[in-house]
Amino acid sequence: MIGDGIEDEDKWLAEGIAGIQHNAFYMHRALDSDNLREALKFSAQLLSELRTSRLSPHKYYELYMRAFDELRKLEIFFKEEDRHGCSIPDLYELVQHAGNILPRLYLLCTVGSVYIKSKDAPAKDVLKDLVEMCRAVQHPIRGLFLRSYLAQVSRDKLPDIVSEYEGDADSVMDAVDFVLQNFIEMNKLWVRMQLQGPVRVKEKRDKERNELRDLVGKNLHVLSQIEGVDLDMYKDTVLPRVLEQVVNCKDELAQYYLMDCIIQVFPDEYHLQTLETLLGAYPQLQPTVDIKTVLSQLMDRLSNYAASSPEVLPEFLQVEAFAKFSSAIGKASFNVPPE
Repeated sequence: MIGDGIEDEDKWLAEGIAGIQHNAFYMHRALDSDNLREALKFSAQLLSELRTSRLSPHKYYELYMRAFDELRKLEIFFKEEDRHGCSIPDLYELVQHAGNILPRLYLLCTVGSVYIKSKDAPAKDVLKDLVEMCRAVQHPIRGLFLRSYLAQVSRDKLPDIVSEYEGDADSVMDAVDFVLQNFIEMNKLWVRMQLQGPVRVKEKRDKERNELRDLVGKNLHVLSQIEGVDLDMYKDTVLPRVLEQVVNCKDELAQYYLMDCIIQVFPDEYHLQTLETLLGAYPQLQPTVDIKTVLSQLMDRLSNYAASSPEVLPEFLQVEAFAKFSSAIGKASFNVPPE
């Protein structure tokens, strides 16, 4: 039975790839003749292959990458306004009439990337528009890959302080809000995967979810790379909102992975200065989360930081890091998962 399932999936993947290749051929022909309408028609049909619900995350990723490669070619065409004769704002409106919602949103994200680059509209407005419209796709796997695409095409166009897309004084907060919103929605989709299918396939489902975890975690990496996120913004906005999502999702797999992500991607100094907030989240995690391991990872990280320079030790004493760790370890003892 398992063998039959794998064979079926291979067949469905092959059919999906064939569909993408078939429509890509006609899309390329339309691009070569600068025919915008035909290019949009065949690109939408190509992207319709991503509407499948029959593939595992691993196989879906293969299909997605085929479509992703074609979208790169389409984006280059969209940038060359003299070829297709349509202004970018008009093109942004035009693709919103594509038939099915999933192809429409992929096209919208692609044009949106060009729209931001053209500076015909503020980056924050386009990003807000895109991240909200992507809510229309609530299927976990399709939604995760769509939002991953949005994150990919927007990451070099965030209105950061050192970015050419920087707007007013609040632009860094606009960038943070966009990434946080995308992260929160992606985590909800990722957690929802656990509810799909019968309980007996939980192990298989957890394996599939693990294959997709980095799609969610990449958002935290992007947050850590935003130049305008200083310690105050991290302390007051970024960390509280991330931890709120981690705690509220009530999912063991997500909580363990995301707490580890926070520890790995943000600077040591930030961890030290927000230790109370970070440690305060641990007792709120699900009882089955291996808190001791996550705690030890944080302690290792900060131990290396302390050993890096004698000047760092006073910071540890000032924030009473050792006392806070001792208290957290005591609380964690009551939250150890069963053997």
